[in-house]
Amino acid sequence: MQLSGLVTRSQSGFYAVETPQGEYLARLRGRLKRGRPTGDIVAIGDRVEISVEDGAEPMIESVAPRQRALVRRDPRPIGDYEQVLIANPDQALFIFACADPAPRLRMLDRFLVIAEAQDIAAHIVATKVDLVGIEQAKAIFGHYTEIGYPVHYTSISDGAGIEELRSLLQGKVSVLAGPSGAGKTSLMNATQPGLDLRVGDVQQGNRKGRHTTAERLMHKLAGGGYVADTPGLKALALWDIQPEELDGYFPEIKPLIHQCRYRACRHIEEPGCAVIEAAQTGKIHMDRYESYLALRQGSKE
Repeated sequence: MQLSGLVTRSQSGFYAVETPQGEYLARLRGRLKRGRPTGDIVAIGDRVEISVEDGAEPMIESVAPRQRALVRRDPRPIGDYEQVLIANPDQALFIFACADPAPRLRMLDRFLVIAEAQDIAAHIVATKVDLVGIEQAKAIFGHYTEIGYPVHYTSISDGAGIEELRSLLQGKVSVLAGPSGAGKTSLMNATQPGLDLRVGDVQQGNRKGRHTTAERLMHKLAGGGYVADTPGLKALALWDIQPEELDGYFPEIKPLIHQCRYRACRHIEEPGCAVIEAAQTGKIHMDRYESYLALRQGSKE
């Protein structure tokens, strides 16, 4: 029997596939693994076809083409490999704390570039607002609103912004991503009571978060939709994005590209560069311009 389904969990070569006939734990058919893979063949969020026969282990027979995916270059020393955090999300919520740990805006900008390249609707969620106050939180993240990214200010301690997030997640396939310790798991527990996911703390020695999400997993929401909590990330290297493409993935830079004097302007030191002028005059936030330069010149997070 052939069944169509959605991959909702992935761990150690086994995949939970939700179908109209129920959930099956399946493995990947050997012929799909032929050759040296350059990326994850199956990921949570993928639509797959599985074979289910009496007395036999369910097997994934085919994987539907992905519409989009949140991806990064695999940080392990295994050569060029595309790691798929989630396939086919409707939206991505990038979770960054206002403090404890300090916000890593360069990483946030990398996430936003990936979202732009993959055509994923992006939201920024600022957590732990209670630690700094709303005014300071807006001083940190407010310029993203000016670019066009929705910014949601939240606090687990007083419940600020939780109902807004709950409404945002309903009926959609969403992914929560960000650095360790930013509070992704706590947000999920708050927006979906009953999940009771394990929450890690921030390591006292270096104030970095300790990630608590080991497997790839999508949680089904009571009101409809799914949400995936990815492992806390320490590094985020871009995959399949060329340096000369980067200016097109910064919404505030993209409209200025054709105003530069030179057609192949890198926006680094060229005379007559509209982007440099915009950064110097404050039309482009200097932190965002510096993020562009770091990515363009090959700087690693």
